[in-house]
This record gives sequence, structure tokens and C-alpha cells, in this order.
Amino acid sequence: MDPVIHFEIPADESERARRFYESAFGWKTTPLGPEMGDYVLAFSTETDEETRLPEVRGAINGGFYPRTQPDESVRFTVLVDDIRTTMAKVEAAGGKVLGEPFELPGVGLFVNVVDTEGNVAQLNQDFSVKRLPT
Repeated sequence: MDPVIHFEIPADESERARRFYESAFGWKTTPLGPEMGDYVLAFSTETDEETRLPEVRGAINGGFYPRTQPDESVRFTVLVDDIRTTMAKVEAAGGKVLGEPFELPGVGLFVNVVDTEGNVAQLNQDFSVKRLPT
């Protein structure tokens, strides 16, 4: 199975979202600033700094992104072994691939896809992260 490894929550006001999730759930947040698109990292579980994997099996971390469209919703990222193979599987299953994969230096390849219900997910082929044993 390809695991969900990341979530993204749209926010109209990132500082307000940070305060809410820190107060309500005890999450730790780190704003990355304008040079990184005002993205805010959100840590919902302890994470191994070397592997970037959550220390608790099945737990995930994520972030907040600035809402640019009124109909944006929570997004999630699925870790895949081969992004091109999975893109073909998405299309064969009735989904759509939105563009070509892009590389985030030091992290891996990413591409957005849409499922048959109109939900957006992101695929990630991470060159440095090793999967947890099943």
C-alpha cells in the first residue's frame, strides 16, 4: 500500500490557523515566510530529524497553505515508489493527473492528481525517505 504521509490545510489567516491548532491540539508550527510561499509546517506528532518520518507508526505531519480559491479543501500526500507508474494507475482508475511532476530540491518529485470524486491529492516520490516496514 502507498501510505498517506502529509496533509495540507488551506488557511485564510495562517497566524489564526496556527493559534487554533496549537491551542486545540497541541501541535507545533513553524512559519516558513514569504520566500517559501507563506507555508506553515504543522507537526502533529514527534518526528525523527534524520529520517523526517514520524516516530509513531501511521502518524503524519503537514502544513497550512494560503487559500487562493474559495473552494479549496484539505489536501493529502501519498508516498509512492515510482511517480510515473502511479500517474498511469491514477488515469487508468478514472482519475486525472494535473501537469508534470516537479522536483522540490532535497525532498523529491511531486505531482497533483484528482480522484473520481474531484478531490485533489499529491503524489510524492521521495528519493531519501525509506518506508517503514509493514
